[in-house]
Parts: sequence; C-alpha cells; structure tokens
Amino acid sequence: MDQVTGILIGAGLRGRKAYAVYASAYPAAFQIKAVAEPDPVRRKAFAEEYGISEEFCFEDYKEVLGRERFADCVLVCTPDHQHFGPVMMALRQGYHVLCEKPMSPDRKEMLLMEREALERHRILSVCHVLRYSPFFRKIKSLLEEEKIGKLINIRHTEHVGFWHFAHSFVRGNWRNDEEACPVIMAKCCHDMDILLWLAGSPCRRIQSFGALSFFREENMPEGAPEYCMENCRHADSCPYYAPRFYLEHPKAEEDNLVYAVSEEFNAKKVLKRLSTGPYGRCVFRCDNNVCDNQTVNIEFENGVRADFMMSAFSTECFREILLMGTKGQIRGNMEKAEIVVDDFVTGDSEYIKVHTPRGGHCGSDMEIMREFIGLVAKDGNGVSMTDVSVSVDSHLMALAAEESRLKSEVIDFREFRGRKEWN
Repeated sequence: MDQVTGILIGAGLRGRKAYAVYASAYPAAFQIKAVAEPDPVRRKAFAEEYGISEEFCFEDYKEVLGRERFADCVLVCTPDHQHFGPVMMALRQGYHVLCEKPMSPDRKEMLLMEREALERHRILSVCHVLRYSPFFRKIKSLLEEEKIGKLINIRHTEHVGFWHFAHSFVRGNWRNDEEACPVIMAKCCHDMDILLWLAGSPCRRIQSFGALSFFREENMPEGAPEYCMENCRHADSCPYYAPRFYLEHPKAEEDNLVYAVSEEFNAKKVLKRLSTGPYGRCVFRCDNNVCDNQTVNIEFENGVRADFMMSAFSTECFREILLMGTKGQIRGNMEKAEIVVDDFVTGDSEYIKVHTPRGGHCGSDMEIMREFIGLVAKDGNGVSMTDVSVSVDSHLMALAAEESRLKSEVIDFREFRGRKEWN
C-alpha cells in the first residue's frame, strides 16, 4: 500500500492524541504533511513532533485548504461547531475527510455535508469509534448468529464518571450548548449510533427526559470562591477540587485530561493555569448549562425497543449493556471487555473475555484510522463502517431526543428526519 498523506485541522487532544498518532505508529502507511491550529503553542508542539516545516503550519484552515490540493485526506478535529466549514472546503478541494463527532450541532449542516460527500464521491467518515471496538463488534456478531434468538429489548447505560463530567461538561469545552451542543449529542451520539447499529433498524419514535440537576450555583457550598485555588475551605471535602484531580487522579494523565490544562504534566505549570484558567473554576460557578443526567427511550422500525441512561454521578467511566432476546440475553461491560451470554434453554452461561488493544476507546481510535487510511489508499473504493450516510441518523436521533426533552413530547423520527426546512 502506498503511503497516504494527510492534513490535520485542529491539533487539540483528539486530533493530536487520538488520530494523528496513527502516523507515528505506522509511518510507512500515513504521513501528516501540514497542520492548521490557531493556538501557536499547540501548533508548534505538533509541528515539532511530526517534523512539519514552518511552511506547512497554518493558523487558519482556510489558508491550507485554499492551496492547490497537495495531500490525500484531511482530518477535521476542530470544536463541534467548527466542523462544517473545513469539511465542506476539504470535500470541494477533492480530499477524503475524517470528521470528529459530532459532525455538527446543526441538522441542516449535517445533511449538506452528507450531500457534498455523495455528490463528489469522496469518503466522509465520522468518528463513531465504538463500532470499531472489539467489544461491540463481538456483541454484533453474537446477534447476527442469533445466539439469543430474536432481539426484543436493549438497556444501555453510560456512566460518565464524576471527574470526567466535571472536566469536559462543567468546566470544559462541552459545558454550554450555545458554544458546543447538548450533551446527548456531544457525548452520547456514540451511544445513539451503537443502539442504531445493534438494533439493525431505523428509528421510529424517541422520547427523552433529563436536566442539569446538580452543577448549579444554588448547590454551591457556602463561601466557595470562584476558583478552587483561592483558599477554598471546602477543598478537603469537595470531590471536584481541581488541583487534587489534575495532579493526583490517575485518569488525569492517563486520559490526557491534564493536557487540556497545560501542554506538559508539570505541577507548577498546572497549578498556575488552574489559578486563573477555566479548569480551575468552582464547578458550581461555571457557565455550564448541559444536562448532567438524561434518559432516552427509543422504538425502532423492526419493533426493537431500547432505553439509554447517561449520568455524571459514577466513580468510573464505563458503558454497560443488556440485550434481551427470545432465547437468551447478553450482558456486557465495555471497559472490562467482558460479555456473558445466558441461554434460556440450557441454563448455561458463556463468559467471553474480549481482547482489547490499548489506546483510546478500547483501541477503537486506532482501528477507525486503520480503516480510513485503507480506504483513502484505494481512493475511496469501499464503504466506511461509519460513513456519513449511516452516521447522520444517529446524530439526528440525538437531536430528536433533545427536542423531546425540551418539549416533553414523543418525537416521530420519520417526520423529524424528513422535515422540509432541512433540505
């Protein structure tokens, strides 16, 4: 396979730590030739890491995509509401595109991106990486083998983790739906996509309930300052005390969260940034407005019914699932990579330990890159498992769930999907 060349738009945590690393792991297969990143520190650090000359370092995506095409593909890893512009420009320039999820918080933009990719015969893969995980692939194969007979119900839960939620959805980039998008889209379009894939059928109806229940100013401990480091007297009793989390919690470095605070894991630099930066704010005094808990009920066209729950209030980050069929059930925990198949006829239980590679989303980040680079090498001959044509529906399911939550209505998804004002 000839080496594929690419351009990275957005050298933040996902762009730099999740997808670009494929070029480091498999340099013969993939090379990054240019980067566009508005933050000069990140831009310089990325360029040094990947050997990119100053000539191919850009502040704005329009500068690099405005040039005559000089690479095979573009990775769009900008903030949620900044995907549409670079994706559309890259497709029009003839590039294949990998777009971080969600595609866009705007339903019309999603449909325009889908149309552009189809009309230009370009790959537009959306990073619904969970489809690439060995865990969910195994569950899908068990369903296809009819190990539990006909699938009737799915119960799926995403435990976000109190620390992860506070980092990303209270203090971080996804805290406010006016700047990003609702949490059901930003965090859980992964889960909508997995439910759609496992059900094996389009959505028919959807209903949702949820609220911002806890991370509100009225729940703030008495006398809490704006920033944790301003001698907060609740430091020892507050689970969200920023300095302790970013310097002591194992997930802070393991999941790269500390690098949102500082470019390097240096205690003095981290504390300095926390003293005035967004990640050092009291969680009860932020400008967050997204739900910290939400449930979604879904009915699919084939009669399968699913319920999904997202909650910020768990110790660990993990997904667990229960699939109920006419001849048995499947229970699974993604992070433990454990699946149990219970047979109603024999009473037997089969325990399956799924081999899970190291890396983001249980190895899924590398697997989506492997597929994408392989398709680009064939100049788009083939179909991505998360092609835009299948990803749009899971995004729209998330938007329909949010409309249901806000309006207290059951949403007819077929009507929602086909509304004329979208076209």
